[in-house]
Amino acid sequence: MRKTVTILGSTGSVGQNTLRVIERAVDRFEVKALAAGSRADILTGQIEQFSPKSVYLKDSGLCADLRKKYAARLEVFSEAEGLREFTKSADADILVVATNGASALLAVMDAIERGKRVALANKEILVIAGALVMSKLRSHPSASLIPVDSEHNAIFQCLQGNSEKSVEKILLTGSGGPLREIEEHRFVEISKELVVTHPKWKMGRKISVDSATLMNKGLEIIEASWLFSQPIDRIQVLIHPEAIVHSMVEFRDGAVIAQLGVTDMRLPIQFALCYPERLACEAGLKLDFSKISQLRFSAPNTRKFPCLGLAYEAARQSGSAPCVLSAADEVAVGAYLEDRIHFMQIPKVIEKVLSNHRFVKDPDISQIQSIHDWAVEETKRLCQVS
Repeated sequence: MRKTVTILGSTGSVGQNTLRVIERAVDRFEVKALAAGSRADILTGQIEQFSPKSVYLKDSGLCADLRKKYAARLEVFSEAEGLREFTKSADADILVVATNGASALLAVMDAIERGKRVALANKEILVIAGALVMSKLRSHPSASLIPVDSEHNAIFQCLQGNSEKSVEKILLTGSGGPLREIEEHRFVEISKELVVTHPKWKMGRKISVDSATLMNKGLEIIEASWLFSQPIDRIQVLIHPEAIVHSMVEFRDGAVIAQLGVTDMRLPIQFALCYPERLACEAGLKLDFSKISQLRFSAPNTRKFPCLGLAYEAARQSGSAPCVLSAADEVAVGAYLEDRIHFMQIPKVIEKVLSNHRFVKDPDISQIQSIHDWAVEETKRLCQVS
């Protein structure tokens, strides 16, 4: 019997790659529902190809056109009905979360409560509400959460058959981003085109900027801490320019297990959908070790990339700090992409928002939402005066 799949963020990079994986495994998976922001043209093509039962489009204006065109074929949800209600209504076996930000938090909590599999490609949800999400997961053992991010998917694979208590250290790798070899004093003159062009991965603009500032690694540290029950100081970031080793786990006995692969998101997506089974991958998605001449690793420069240090600081503080970090980063990066602040102002704005916020030790879901909203507005204010 085929498993049904809902994809939040179907028109983005991860969402489109998820559909490519499903396209090759139509005997195993059925697309039940698709959600997008405003890219109605891409969503329309996906509707024609995969025939979902329902779709969500955040842009209410564009929803009217979809309803008119597909009234007899599917149910169309807009922001007025809400992403949470859309996801509940779809009630698919697998929820793929390929959105940015906190918008899908309640949908994830609901899916876990209903015993579903969540394939999580969203860093912010665990950064913002890791304690609440993992607590919900522990209280619903029929549910599962499989990370889709290449690094966390790699760690998940490295831990198979091993106890989390036997872990000495998680070695979280990253390419170093597009600015790895550019001297810090040249940051004042770097172009946006360079910042949003990742040297190894095809990604959206927001996550590309996060990779350039190394905030992406910072968010991944916090995510890994929650996913794998490890203290922050046991998670080490390594710059690995070849991006072949997607992450490693060092165990108490000195053994290190690594997961290697090509830089293509279809591989971790397929793993998350099919786990514990392993399906054959597409042609061309296997490593050719005869062509690998070197694997380099080095420590990151937190003076050059202060966002990574801010993330470690927020992670150690815990409580409401990671939520503020994530919200501030999202708004600051958006302001940079809209030419309202300079690249070098991103960490300064985030640091200021963190210092301005009133710390809450153990926030509940409503407090998290309020803190997130405050951080968004505070960051917007600071970006206007910067």
